[in-house]
Amino acid sequence: MKTISKPSAYQQLSAYIYPHWQLIGRALICTFGYILGMPLLAHIFGLVSKAIAQSNLEEITRLSGFTLLLFFVQGVFQFGQDSIMSQAALNIALDLRVKVYAHLHSLDLDYFAESRTGDLAYRLTEDIDRIAEVVGKFFHQFIPSVLQLIFILSYMIYLNWVLTLTVFTLAPLLAILVAWFGDRMLALTRRSQDQISNLSSLLSEVFNGIRLVRAFAAEDYEIKRFTLEAEQNRVRKYATDKIRAIQYPVISLLQAIAIIVLIWLGTWQIAEGKLQASQFVAFIAAVALVIDPIRNVTSNYNEIKQAEASCDRIFELFEIKPVVMEKPNAKSLPEVTGKVEYQHLNFHYQADQPVLKDINFLAFPGEVIALVGSSGAGKSTLMNLLMRFHDPVSGRILIDGMDIKDVTLKSLRQQMAIVPQDSILFSGSIAFNIAFGQEKFDLEAVIKAAKIANAHDFISQFPDGYKTWVGERGVNLSGGQKQRIAIARAVLHNPKILILDEATSALDSESEALVQEALQRVMKGRTVFIIAHRLATVRNSDRIFVLEQGQIIESGTHDQLIIQAGRYAMFHARQFES
Repeated sequence: MKTISKPSAYQQLSAYIYPHWQLIGRALICTFGYILGMPLLAHIFGLVSKAIAQSNLEEITRLSGFTLLLFFVQGVFQFGQDSIMSQAALNIALDLRVKVYAHLHSLDLDYFAESRTGDLAYRLTEDIDRIAEVVGKFFHQFIPSVLQLIFILSYMIYLNWVLTLTVFTLAPLLAILVAWFGDRMLALTRRSQDQISNLSSLLSEVFNGIRLVRAFAAEDYEIKRFTLEAEQNRVRKYATDKIRAIQYPVISLLQAIAIIVLIWLGTWQIAEGKLQASQFVAFIAAVALVIDPIRNVTSNYNEIKQAEASCDRIFELFEIKPVVMEKPNAKSLPEVTGKVEYQHLNFHYQADQPVLKDINFLAFPGEVIALVGSSGAGKSTLMNLLMRFHDPVSGRILIDGMDIKDVTLKSLRQQMAIVPQDSILFSGSIAFNIAFGQEKFDLEAVIKAAKIANAHDFISQFPDGYKTWVGERGVNLSGGQKQRIAIARAVLHNPKILILDEATSALDSESEALVQEALQRVMKGRTVFIIAHRLATVRNSDRIFVLEQGQIIESGTHDQLIIQAGRYAMFHARQFES
């Protein structure tokens, strides 16, 4: 049985380069135009040396004018090569960045729970920028340098094949050294980039939890932790730079040996009458024109090997596949009434640790269902399955009689809205946050939703009203204000199924009263699931389900459950009678 080898990172990258072949082709045409002038330039130097020896001022003037014209034409071609290739490289980076970002949005929530946001941000920014830089250099430096070597070497062989062969006896050793240095650079760069990701993740964690750092007077601790990571980053970067620093003197030494041998052998051939002085000058000029391409090939090869680590880090993201996926023939879920049914549903994260066991219930349209129980009982997981953040191990969930696995994820989630305990706000205006997810929105509809959510009054007090800029994570708003904006967002979404996940547990009594009043208006005409620890928020629910160890152990109204004197009654006694 043949083993199918995994394509290399650059083979995978070629799929993103190919769509831009026209731009790259135009850049390469300019490259050929620039390179064709190189052998001609070396030949002109030989003619100039001959004219100088003959004191032919007229010939020198003519050749000087031709040289200036050649430099001008080469400059035009070089500008075309660099500008067009830069455009192509940036376009490739944009395509890759958007594709990676879109792929990340398709992954399960579990992936983000286990991943470091700083590392993902680094891959989307620094790693892709490095790839774009190397793609650009590959086409407007590496390939031109290789072609330049080919053209100039051909001219050198034409002038004197013995000299050319002598000079390039060191070529195999040069190639071996370049390859060795490149492999070392790749290994060290991978380690360095992993360390930079660690540093980036640390910064993200600390800045997100800066209040906790201040509250525990942990500034010195965090500075020491950062210093340690930064030192590791310095050590790994220095190892990479040291290899690069060793490489250039070694390569330069080999080049110097080749030039010394060349001068000695050329002088001997002239003395023997086997070579003209003007030809030797042209040959020396050609050698001078070869030095920069060799250096470019060497440095570009190192950068290509370094960028291979970035390519690996990007394409390993594409190897991660979501568990929750749409069926190929998934249908769009039509507007629903809100009837939700769980049938023999079982779920676990780990096979030996069941989270939900044989859940069965039916929620009718417009019914308010409360889910109560201790932490870890499975309340939030029950709602995560409804929104298909996860799929059950067995059993199914129906909405209006349709299995949610048979419909598209977008059409399913468009029928729902969630008001979480910790309302997430994004950098942008208040109106943008209320209308989140809508490219175009009606400001009047936003204001109407805010009024229903008891948010209009405090929004109107800001100097910029609905245009007020919300800082990152909404840090310039109180908890109650953020929660009411989240409710307004749900109202504008106009869902048939509404999930309230501890929506008032973190609020003071005044804010809670305003939020509860808003929620009572929002809940009308919708199927509502309330996850709550505070039992005062669920007393008026149509039904209350008590979960324990992944099972519904009690169900009924508040009064019925109090009379049963079971687990719910015990929770109630703890909260109120104390």
